Amino acid sequence: METIAAISTAIGNGGIGIIRMSGKESFNILQKIFVNNKEKKIKIDKIKGYTMQYGYIINKNTGEKIDEVIVSFFKNPKSYTKEDMCEINSHGGMIVEKQILNQCLENGAILSEPGEFTKRAFLNGRIDLSQAESIMDLINSKTEKEAKASINQLQGELSGKINEIRHYLLDMMADIEAAIDYPEYDIEEITNKKAFNILENTSEKLNELKNTFNTGKILKEGIKTAIIGRPNVGKSSLLNNILKEERAIVSEIEGTTRDTIEEYISINGIALKIIDTAGIRKTSDTIEKIGVKKALDIANEAELVLAIFDNTKELNKEDLEILEIIKNKNAIILLNKIDIKENNLENNLELINTNKDIIKISAKKGKGINELYKAIENIFQIEELDNGEEAIVTNIRHKNQIEYAIKSIEQAKEAIKNNLPIDIISISIKQALEDLGKITGENVSEDIINEIFSKFCLGK
Repeated sequence: METIAAISTAIGNGGIGIIRMSGKESFNILQKIFVNNKEKKIKIDKIKGYTMQYGYIINKNTGEKIDEVIVSFFKNPKSYTKEDMCEINSHGGMIVEKQILNQCLENGAILSEPGEFTKRAFLNGRIDLSQAESIMDLINSKTEKEAKASINQLQGELSGKINEIRHYLLDMMADIEAAIDYPEYDIEEITNKKAFNILENTSEKLNELKNTFNTGKILKEGIKTAIIGRPNVGKSSLLNNILKEERAIVSEIEGTTRDTIEEYISINGIALKIIDTAGIRKTSDTIEKIGVKKALDIANEAELVLAIFDNTKELNKEDLEILEIIKNKNAIILLNKIDIKENNLENNLELINTNKDIIKISAKKGKGINELYKAIENIFQIEELDNGEEAIVTNIRHKNQIEYAIKSIEQAKEAIKNNLPIDIISISIKQALEDLGKITGENVSEDIINEIFSKFCLGK
């Protein structure tokens, strides 16, 4: 494979910038463009892994110094990619970083594709595919708990579980193949009985793993939360108070919010995707109609609905329609504007009969916000979502492959119950092994690999 290079730090000004190179020509290229603090070129045969050298990147053609740098050296196979690799730590700033990258490219490297460093780590056997995917999840983490789940997967918690299950199936396949290859030894009945027990146990383990996805989805994607209510009940004020900034326009004029506003917040380590929506009411305004429809669609899709009502007024027809929307959803009823007028709206039977949490708040003053957070924690049992060191499925691709494997195992169990020939049973077991192998990358197509790594950032 050719030697690749890329800028690994984010675009923009910063304290440092990092330009990476990986491949067999990394050190040869560096020798052409790097001099140490005594302005001498490095001696490739003297380079040791896990060492650093201070010096300058120079223009090979002119000898002009481009930047003062520190270069980190990693010798194969003890590097991120298991290839010879170096990282040039320069001053931050796109001009300097691009100049250094250009020197790498002009002297033999090629520009890496997105995720190509991690792809090489996978192809060279340093990490499996699920671990590679966890790196991108870690980079994109929005909360500490999501980052922790990604670290556990990077450390091989999920791979370990999958490989343990595959080991059971591989042992069973060895028995089955022995029965097929040596039929004279009359071991088929024993193999069938043993196979069924192993398949039953394997199915249980896979279902346990699959069931962690509900937690994993919350950790990774957060909780999609819609703020709904009729116009001017304080939806935008609530959003602004939660975010501690004037994110949404607040006005006494009804219908100010016509489109959605989306932001993330963290509650006890879990991300909430908060969506402020247009006020729900009958309207003749074409644009507002679109906003109301969008609000209703988002409320239907949301995993949590914060339904706000004006505590200074009695419920009207539009309020009752909102109660109907939240009837079968995770929802919290918020009675707003308690700073203006105390009312006993919480005693309203229509509200009580929803069996939802009812919290009195002042979105403007911030009263009741902590009680709201506690109610959200209770609904989703956020305290219990700390996965510790256990394997957890956060990736929909992994969940799908586990479901395919479960289906294949159930087919094998059914075949055993029906006393089908052992070679027929083995087809379903082999399919289950292939399904699970796609999680770790042992049986995955090049197209899937390319699709996964195309989502990575450049330089990773």
